[in-house]
Amino acid sequence: MFPSTLGGGVVGRALNRGIWSYDVINIRDFAHDNYGSVDDEQFGGGAGQVMRADVLGDVLDSIKKRGKIIYFSPRGPTLNQKMVREFAAAPDSTYTLLCGRYEGIDQRIIDEYDIMELSIGDYILSGGEIAAQVFVDSVVRVMDNVLGGGADATLNESFEIGGLEWPLYTRPSVWRGRKVPEVLLSGHHGNIERWRKQQSDEITKERRPDLIKEK
Repeated sequence: MFPSTLGGGVVGRALNRGIWSYDVINIRDFAHDNYGSVDDEQFGGGAGQVMRADVLGDVLDSIKKRGKIIYFSPRGPTLNQKMVREFAAAPDSTYTLLCGRYEGIDQRIIDEYDIMELSIGDYILSGGEIAAQVFVDSVVRVMDNVLGGGADATLNESFEIGGLEWPLYTRPSVWRGRKVPEVLLSGHHGNIERWRKQQSDEITKERRPDLIKEK
């Protein structure tokens, strides 16, 4: 499952250049039986298996440099661009990303290792691996020397500008009778900036009014 999509594009190139790196640990390698079992039935009953504390504890204890441990869970705060920037800028940006399966993990692991629970959205995935890839991609792309265009390369994107991005256009200037707005062809940078700001405000108000309240 790794590097999967993280091996391509700008994040993959950054991986090849050594800007970031990763190690993968197979939790089943730490199973206590010959079947590779890492889960068991819930105490108290209920549907779904739970990943065992003793197995996960052995996994985490085996990691020499764990850094902050993050467990992807719908109970955590939702990852946003502000948090992404903070993760990328941390003095020691080493993270252990715990990818759960089944119904979840034993609560004692979360308590024992002071694990941060983090959500990537209000929906359920079959495992934390995709969430981990989302986390890594979002954090790595804002690190220095990853994107072309220097430090300002990500500053005019949705959420970075305090709302949603304005409409984007490129050649040809007319396509199937649809024209690029004249202001973008005018060369008047002041008018272009005002148009973009207006478009961003209108789209944000219509589609994500919650972002306006946070500004």
